[in-house]
Formats: sequence, C-alpha cells, structure tokens
Amino acid sequence: MAGGTSGVIFGVVPLAQAARNAGHEVFMAAPENVMPTITRAGVPGVAVSSKVMHDALVDRRGVRVPIPEDLHERYLFNGRTFGRYAASCLDGLLELADRWRPDVVVGGALAFAAPLVAAYAGVPYVKQAIDMGEPRTIDLGAAAELGPELERLGLYDMPRADLFVDICPPSLRPADAPPAQMMRYVPYATQKRVEPWTLARGDRPRVLVSAGSRVTPESDFDILSGLVEKVGRLDVELLVAAPETVAEKLRPLAPHVRAGWIPLHLAAPTCDLVVHHAGGNTTMGYVSYGVPQVLVPYLPYCVDYSRRLSEYGAARMVDPADDSAGTIARVCAEMLATPSYRERARELADEVAGLPGAAEAVTAIERLAASGR
Repeated sequence: MAGGTSGVIFGVVPLAQAARNAGHEVFMAAPENVMPTITRAGVPGVAVSSKVMHDALVDRRGVRVPIPEDLHERYLFNGRTFGRYAASCLDGLLELADRWRPDVVVGGALAFAAPLVAAYAGVPYVKQAIDMGEPRTIDLGAAAELGPELERLGLYDMPRADLFVDICPPSLRPADAPPAQMMRYVPYATQKRVEPWTLARGDRPRVLVSAGSRVTPESDFDILSGLVEKVGRLDVELLVAAPETVAEKLRPLAPHVRAGWIPLHLAAPTCDLVVHHAGGNTTMGYVSYGVPQVLVPYLPYCVDYSRRLSEYGAARMVDPADDSAGTIARVCAEMLATPSYRERARELADEVAGLPGAAEAVTAIERLAASGR
C-alpha cells in the first residue's frame, strides 16, 4: 500500500519490484488518480478510492480544517489528515482483501490503512519507512482520526508492525528508533528519454534545485521559483528538476539554467550541490549518491531529519523564515568552497551502499509470511 502522491509511491516501488522479481504476486493499492504512476513502474495497481489527497483537508463534517501555527498541533493535523485519507480508502481495501486474500500487507510509513487491512485479513503487517522518519505525533493524530474505523473492525488500538523495514542510514537513526530490517535505499522516479546535457557538466559548479515531484503550477510553485531565483544569482550551472508543466511556467530561463523532468540517478553523480525543500525522497536520494545538500524544510515534519543530516556535516539546514536570496547564496557558496561537506556526504553514501538490498528485505518478509505472525 502506498498513498496519494508520487513521492510516497516512489518510496515503496523498489521493494514491490523486488518482491515481483522474486516470483511473488504483488498488487499496489492506492487511489485512482495515482494509478499511472504505479503502473509505469511495472507494478500492477488496484484503485481503492476515487478521492485525492487534498480531499482529506476537509473533515468528516465537510469543513475545511485550518492549518495550525503551533508545531505540535501541526503534527496532529498532519496525522488526522492522513487518517481521513486512510479512512476513504478502507472500503475498497477491505473489498480487495475479501476478493484476493493476501499473505502479508506492506504499507509505507504514512499508509495508515495498511495495519487495519492486515488485522482484518489476519495476516502480518510490514511497515516500510519512506524517508528518515516522521514525528511520532503524526501516528497519534492518525490513530485518533481512525477511531470509528478501529471500532468497526473490533480493534482498540492501531495494530503494531510485525516487521519494520527501515532505510535511514544507521549513523542518522534516532537513539530510540525501533528494531528494524535495514534496507538500502534505491532512488526511483518515473523515467523519460535521456538528454545528452544531463550527463555532461561544464566547467562551473553544477547545482540542482528541486521542490519535489508534487509541485504543480498551482501548488508549491512559489517555493520552486523562489529557490531558482535565489540560487540563479550564483556563478554556477543550474539544473531545475520539475515536472514539464512546471518547467514550462519557469521559462524563459537564463542560458546557464536548464529545467525539466531530470531523473535523480542521472543528475546526482554530476552535481556538486543540491538545494531543495527537504522532501523525504529527494533527501534520501542525494544521501545515497553522496551529494551535499542545502535543506529548506518548508514542511515542519522534515525539520527533525534535516537537523540530523546537518549535524552530521553532510548538509546545511536553512530556516524557511530566513530563506532570503542572500542567505541561500551565502550558504551555497560556503558549502561549495568547503570540502568536508562532500567528504561527509560520501561517507553516508558508502554507509547506504553497505546496507542489505531489497531482495534481503523480501526474504525477511517471506519468513514472516511463512510464520503467520
């Protein structure tokens, strides 16, 4: 089970592909609007809801919920939003479980319907991390929102995972992180034809700017365009990773700027620095390729792991309240001139490369399914 945006789908595709490659029958359940993203990955998709993620910003009374200013309340708000989204998928998921009996349910960390479906089907539940970890308060908010669904299924609490698959580099795992089957993070994104300039860098430093795969001309475009304008003042070759509709809105661009859908695995090895919104997949992708990062966590849940990565010395976190052009340019210039950021980023990449692959995680899931626990 994934979720309603491309980012969370990208996070679970490698494990789903590995399970299919091992000969297992795999379906990925998600809402109708993201079926093309799933099927393009070579994974059979099952639509379980006609809702989209933005629909969950409206509560069960039909009232749009205001976004809280307080950080703790914001985490609860996020959890309740994901909980409402899970509730909207539940009927479709239960029908699927009745029609096609699973032996195990694997859910991304924010797919809160996954443990409910596993309990309903009486099979093990595997939770897979999709980044370096979200605040646990989000889980509490989701559990509170899903009270009616828990009662409907005869449950008194959110079922716990029988196996946790974690992708966070061990050096960055929180001290209280639960035991886990570790898995090497494999960046995934929808592919397209490779343009020659993607692979060939010039004489100037190459810097990439991104606001993630969810940005659209109507949503978060100001974040991306703002970062492009700020970084574009530097004497660098600038790549802007964005969906084509977004890239078109950014044009015309200066000669030293290229924008479009740039697959991460192609761009990362040629980049000296990446500046982005601190989204989970983007952050983990550049960790795995050993590229120093400037993180501007516009979403509060990204702050914790952004801080951990910064304290390690492989990144710098910039407070969104202080993301002026001067600040961004200064931080980028300092990082490009300081070799230790690249050295620490490469240390992390080596650590990620040494983790067990997805095939080993599949073996652990096979053992769990065979045990029936």
